Amino acid sequence: MNYLGITYSLKNQPLLDKNFIPFGIWAQAYLKDAAQPFRIAVERENGLISVFETRLRGPEFAEANYRYAERFVKMLLWSVGGWRVYLCGDDALAERMQDEYCAGGKREFDVGFMQDVYERPFEIVITDEANFPQVREQTRKVGGHTNGCRIGFDAGGSDRKVSAVVDGKTVYSEEVVWHPKTSEDPQYQYDGIVAAFKTAASKMPRVDGIGVSSAGVFIGNAPMVSSLFLKVPRSRREEVKTVFERAAKEIGDVPIVVANDGDVSALAGSMSLGAGCVMGLAMGTSEAVGYVNHESNLLGWISELAFAPVDLNERAMRDEWSGDLGVGCKYFSQDAVIKLAPAAGIALAERLTPAEKLKEVQKLAEQGVSYAQDIFKSIGVYLGHTLCLYEMFYDIRNLIVLGRVASGVGGDLIVAECQRVLSEEYPELAQKLRVMLPDENFRRVGQSMAAASLPEV
Repeated sequence: MNYLGITYSLKNQPLLDKNFIPFGIWAQAYLKDAAQPFRIAVERENGLISVFETRLRGPEFAEANYRYAERFVKMLLWSVGGWRVYLCGDDALAERMQDEYCAGGKREFDVGFMQDVYERPFEIVITDEANFPQVREQTRKVGGHTNGCRIGFDAGGSDRKVSAVVDGKTVYSEEVVWHPKTSEDPQYQYDGIVAAFKTAASKMPRVDGIGVSSAGVFIGNAPMVSSLFLKVPRSRREEVKTVFERAAKEIGDVPIVVANDGDVSALAGSMSLGAGCVMGLAMGTSEAVGYVNHESNLLGWISELAFAPVDLNERAMRDEWSGDLGVGCKYFSQDAVIKLAPAAGIALAERLTPAEKLKEVQKLAEQGVSYAQDIFKSIGVYLGHTLCLYEMFYDIRNLIVLGRVASGVGGDLIVAECQRVLSEEYPELAQKLRVMLPDENFRRVGQSMAAASLPEV
C-alpha cells in the first residue's frame, strides 16, 4: 500500500473499513528512510517541557514530511498538552504549521483548547539547536494510599458516586443522579459535591483525605476544561477552578487531590494488577484515556487522546467538535459503532439516541449475528494498529479496555481481534503488552475507591 509516496505493509484491515490508514504503521514505514533530524519541544504549566526527537525525509517527500510532522505535533498536543511548541530542523515546514495552528487557521480548535487549559496564548516557535529548550519533566506521585478515613468521589456527567473508605475497605457507597452538564450556575455542581462529601463523612469517625475523579483537564486541582461545567459562562470561570477545593473546606482542613477519571482508571488498574505502565482506555460517549508509569505515577500529561490522530485516510469521519478527520473519538466510542453500522448492513432508526443505537447493535452481537459482531471486530483491529502509535509516546505494558462499548460479547471480540493484530503485525509489542478487560479485582477496587487513595495523609 502507498500513501503520499510512502509504501507500507498492512496485513489486517478492519472488515468494515477498507480505507483505514493507521498512522502508527505508516509512520514506521515513513521513518525507515528518514534521516534529517527534527526536534519538537512542548511547554506546559510551570515551565515543564517535554522533548521529542524524530526525523524527516528529503525534500522530494515534502507532502509526506508535512503530513507526518503535523500529525506528530497534533499527537503530542493531545497526549502531553501544552501552550507553546518549539520546532527545530525545517523552518519552511514549521512556518506552514504556524499558518495552521493559529486563530482562524485549520487547527483553530486545538489552539483554543490549549489556551483555555493553560491560560496562555498558544504559539509555535521556530528555533535552532542553540536555542532549543532543555527537557524539564515532573511526574506526579498520587494514589495507592489506603491508610486512614478517606472519601472517594467520582464525578460523572449523569451520576455521581461517592465512597467512604477506611483503611482500604469501602464501608459505604452511593450513586446519585445529577445533571451538571445542563446547569449554568456552578453553585449546582458545588452543592452536589458538598452533599456527596458530607454523606461519606457521616459514615466515618473522621476524614483524613479526599480524592476526586472527574472527566476533564486539571492543572493541580483546578478543572481547566471539563464537561461538568459545559454551560457555565466564562465570567464564572474562577468559581469553577476552585470548586473542589472549596467543597473540601466544608469538611475540614484535609488534603484533596483531583485527577482526570482516565488517570484514576489507570491507577485502579495498577492497584488491581500490582503493576505499573498501565493505560486505561474507556470507550463510551467518547474515548477517555489515562496512564500511570512504571512507578504508578501520573506523568502530568493531559492524555486527551479522543482528539489525537489515528487514521490518515483523508475521507475519514469528521469529528463534529474539533473539526478534524481520523481522530480517536470516532474509532473508540459509541460513535465508532454507529459509523460502522451501515457498512455492516444495519439500519439504525434516526429517532434513537447514540446510546440506544449502541444497545441495538450490542443486542444483535449478543444474539450471535455475525455482521453485528464484525463491528466490534473492526474496532479491535483499529485498536491493535493504534497501540503501535500510542506505544511511541507511552510505555504501555498493560492495557485495560473499559466503557460500555466494551461490555458483553463486544468487549471480548474487541480484545481478541486486538491481540490477534498485535501478534501478527507487531510481535515485539505483543510480547510485552497485555490487553485485557477489567477483572473482578479491578471491579472491586473501583473508580471511587481508587480516587479515595489519591491523597497522601
